[in-house]
Amino acid sequence: MRKLLTRASAALFFLYLVVSISGGVYLAEITVHLPRRPITHTEIARRVVMTEFHAELQNVSITANDGAILRGWFVEPEHANGSAVILLHGVTDNREGMGGFARLFLHNGYSVLLPDSRAHGVSGGQLATYGVLERDDIHRWVSWLYDEHRPRCVYGMGESLGAAILVQSLAVEPRFCGAIAESPFATFRDGAYSKFSEISHLGLWFGKTLGRPMIETGLLYARLRYKIDLTQADPSYAVAHSSVPLLLIHGGADRNIFPVNSEKLHRIDTSHSELWEVPGALHTGAWSRDPRQFESRVLQWCAMHN
Repeated sequence: MRKLLTRASAALFFLYLVVSISGGVYLAEITVHLPRRPITHTEIARRVVMTEFHAELQNVSITANDGAILRGWFVEPEHANGSAVILLHGVTDNREGMGGFARLFLHNGYSVLLPDSRAHGVSGGQLATYGVLERDDIHRWVSWLYDEHRPRCVYGMGESLGAAILVQSLAVEPRFCGAIAESPFATFRDGAYSKFSEISHLGLWFGKTLGRPMIETGLLYARLRYKIDLTQADPSYAVAHSSVPLLLIHGGADRNIFPVNSEKLHRIDTSHSELWEVPGALHTGAWSRDPRQFESRVLQWCAMHN
């Protein structure tokens, strides 16, 4: 009986090892190779911009450090207030996903820049790196804004992955007057634990324990196969090395990226950050949960930091 139990335990451990390795490789591949969501509402967006804001929907582009061409839209409303906002979408989304936020800011006089993140929409780049390369992309977009339009202030607002990328960019781009990040991950590992736990429906403990070998295998595979160290996608480092005012927003019921991520970021630097945790809100769901307070807080944050 003892031999049988030993053999069974060894077989289970071997199976667990095989699943962890093969699963880690699979997770790494689908993490860096994301499906692209096409741009499908250009004409509608152009009509809305012309009708509501008497402005032009401009196609703009920049070249990233690695040569990738990054593309987006820029809109300056008829009655501009002299400041601009960069709006950063979430994973597998594109610039159109930030259209509602664009209208909010345009109605309040802000010019808006809506870029497609690398490997998203129609921007170049073969791999999504979750901030490793994207943080410099945001730095270049800010430089483009200041060079081409000379705004009084530039603000950033991001959702989910866009929020994490925005926070990371603060370490290399100090010219932001303020930043607003909804549902960011604190570190890539923290985001992976959250996502793994969401998929398994077993809570954060699962991602940090039984799921951890698969996550670590995926990180190692990405480093060896693609020369990308995803652990460098680290918003917590950026918060510790930036003095840009940061408004963190997180849904209390978020099970995609748990609220503990924003709580961790806020604790790193309470003097330059503010945390608004919205009870009952799901992932990136603060606006739909409490529209009036969301709009008020976001606009007041920008008005306070100019």
